[in-house]
Amino acid sequence: MTIRDGNDSGTDLAEPSTVLSVSALNRLARQRLEAAFPPIRVLGEVSNLTRAPSGHLYFTLKDNEAQVRCTMWRNRAQLLAFRPENGMRVEVRALVTLYEVRGEFQLTVESIGNAGQGNLFEAFLRLKDRLAAEGLFDPAIKRSLPRFPRRIGIVTSPGGAALQDVLASLRRRAPHLGVIVYPSIVQGSTAAHELTRALRTAAGRAAIDEVDVILLVRGGGSIEDLWAFNDEGLARAIRACPVPVVSGVGHETDFTIGDFAADQRATTPTMAAELVSAGYHAATRELAALAGKLSTAIRARLSNHTQRLDRAGMRLTHPRERLARMGERLQQLEQRLGAALRLRLERGRAASALAAQRLQFARPRLAQAKNTLDAIDQRLGRSIAAQLRLQRARLEATASHLEHLSPQGVLARGYSITRDARGRILRNSEAVAPDDTISIQLAHGSLAARVSGVIKDNMPDSSGR
Repeated sequence: MTIRDGNDSGTDLAEPSTVLSVSALNRLARQRLEAAFPPIRVLGEVSNLTRAPSGHLYFTLKDNEAQVRCTMWRNRAQLLAFRPENGMRVEVRALVTLYEVRGEFQLTVESIGNAGQGNLFEAFLRLKDRLAAEGLFDPAIKRSLPRFPRRIGIVTSPGGAALQDVLASLRRRAPHLGVIVYPSIVQGSTAAHELTRALRTAAGRAAIDEVDVILLVRGGGSIEDLWAFNDEGLARAIRACPVPVVSGVGHETDFTIGDFAADQRATTPTMAAELVSAGYHAATRELAALAGKLSTAIRARLSNHTQRLDRAGMRLTHPRERLARMGERLQQLEQRLGAALRLRLERGRAASALAAQRLQFARPRLAQAKNTLDAIDQRLGRSIAAQLRLQRARLEATASHLEHLSPQGVLARGYSITRDARGRILRNSEAVAPDDTISIQLAHGSLAARVSGVIKDNMPDSSGR
């Protein structure tokens, strides 16, 4: 048996001569554990509970016959709706792993709930399977998001942190984008009904409010906190909505029925805002690329005119001939200048004497000079305003042209779109396996290819150790 990781080509454990260091052995054991076990739910009693100053929780989960050590990191522990105590019977959702430093088998806990949570999870799975069998989650009926939406609708609690996260992301990425909030409570016994009502209101007013996409968002929490988003009526309202719906509920590991029914799922409310503003964000980069092309074209134009100027200069009269003629002309002018200076000097003396007399009686005309200066200032202001209007019109015309750029232009610059055998766009190398058939769309035509191997990204240890 060969086990591969991101640091070496493989370790053959079947070879008797293979010698592992302790750290290598623990690392391989951890990788095997994490690969073999998906996130699981474990029922047991809390004991040896320790709350570290950092906010992390360390405890043991046990029953009558066995026990297992557990770790819950601060970012998860601070979301708990209750305070765990020793002796409390709980149900945890956790990842099976190994603490390499000490070689200890443990669980990395993502959420803790009362023992009754298991019933909720079973109800979640039953509803998910039934709606999936109806085709409600079929990828073929999912709608793509508009690249440049006119306005975004948000169904969430007006006082929740999720709304502020969405608004902050939109202000940063697309501040001009309009937003309409359809308020609803997101937790409690009536939350599912309120969310469904708010979504149906948004769907009915989509054309009037000019809303092109709707975000259904909420912050993280326990399975009870998010239970309103597991409502069948809400799932059907999502599919009945005339515009695409993006679900951004909880954190990356939280899944609800609404996530499966939505046209696209975002891992967080902030990510939902980034998805709907992706077109405007990409257009900024495209505008920068066009600015670079414009600068290159201007430099080329200047270089061309410089060469034309040099060729015109070579057709001019030779400098020696021109200097000789100018020398002769200069001598003539020098003689004339001497005579003119003498005459001018005599006249100047006479004029100076006369001016001195007149100056005694002359008074400065400051008012006339001020009027002249004001007139020039007004003419200058009108000229500047006219230039500003002209440049603003050109800028608006350029911006209007950029807004109508086709995605085909992106492909023409060398990008491509890769789809799997079912026609879904690939964004992750883990979505395909060796020997799978894929298609590659280019600017002109398409390519059919077969996967010879999958290269996975090296991701950091999720346990945080």
